[in-house]
Amino acid sequence: MALPAWHPERLAARLPYLAARSRILAATRAHFSARGYSEIETPALVPSPGAEVHLAAFETAYEPHLGAGAQQRLFLRTSPELAIKRLLAGGVGPVFEIARVWRNGELSARHAPEFTMLEWYRPGLSMAGLMDEAEAYLRAVWPDCPAAPFRRITMAEAFFRWCNGLHILATVRPDGQGDAAALQAAMASAGLEVRPDEDWESGFFRLLLEHVEPRLAAEPSFLTHWPSPQAALARRDAADARAALRFELFAGGMELANAFEELTDPQEQRLRLEADMAERVRVHGPGAAWPVDEDFLAALELGMPPCAGIALGLDRLVMLVSGARRIADVQWLPWQGT
Repeated sequence: MALPAWHPERLAARLPYLAARSRILAATRAHFSARGYSEIETPALVPSPGAEVHLAAFETAYEPHLGAGAQQRLFLRTSPELAIKRLLAGGVGPVFEIARVWRNGELSARHAPEFTMLEWYRPGLSMAGLMDEAEAYLRAVWPDCPAAPFRRITMAEAFFRWCNGLHILATVRPDGQGDAAALQAAMASAGLEVRPDEDWESGFFRLLLEHVEPRLAAEPSFLTHWPSPQAALARRDAADARAALRFELFAGGMELANAFEELTDPQEQRLRLEADMAERVRVHGPGAAWPVDEDFLAALELGMPPCAGIALGLDRLVMLVSGARRIADVQWLPWQGT
């Protein structure tokens, strides 16, 4: 039988990684405080856990005590993003949060059902400026960070280079939706495997995982300007509406962060959230639905300032800096059974 994570032998083996975690947390607070950011804390129990179609949440409920409040369906947050954006609409200014978050069903060497996310947002910042900030942060906490500037490559460039000349944005319709038939035709022309039953999103992610992401392992890289069907909460690019102002940061063969130049239009955001919820129901069934976050949309109606924000997996960053191979090695008490 495996020893529990708190056993002296197992804990001693993790202590070098956990010491790196403590150093990174201290350096993170110093880094952002020196740049005018305020550290905040937002609720972990929320009425709507996030906006991602394919994430599963942990569900609970508030039970009234002595008549205080009404029973309410609640979730553990998958991200603090929507709460932070409400504070941005309130005028809080540049902020960061080191947030405990939960995602049900995720367990691997790089995934845990409970983990720590670092998110930061700055009003007035562009996507390019946020990449500058992300690179500066990694250099501040990663002693072995390569000296060369981080690579910046658009999704269109990456697919053309590593998917045999495939033009991924040509498979996006003018309304911003993916065209599965166009993507399959493009894959056939490029000599790539075509799976007739795939929708656009499935085909896109298969190409991304099989052909693009492995090429990003050699050096820290920003993969930018995602196709607009994958815009999530990002603005579409004014220069080409088929792309969104979104990037992901890769280093050490891992995806570390996901970032947006934020969408601030409440009408467009409502349509996206409702479309995402309809897709959740289609893919996972009615039980997977949760409410659209009306309080978040009310904040957008009041007016959230133009800004950019990023969510970075702090546990993965500790893995990168310390050389740990498993996320369980960098958590003080990892998920039971790991």
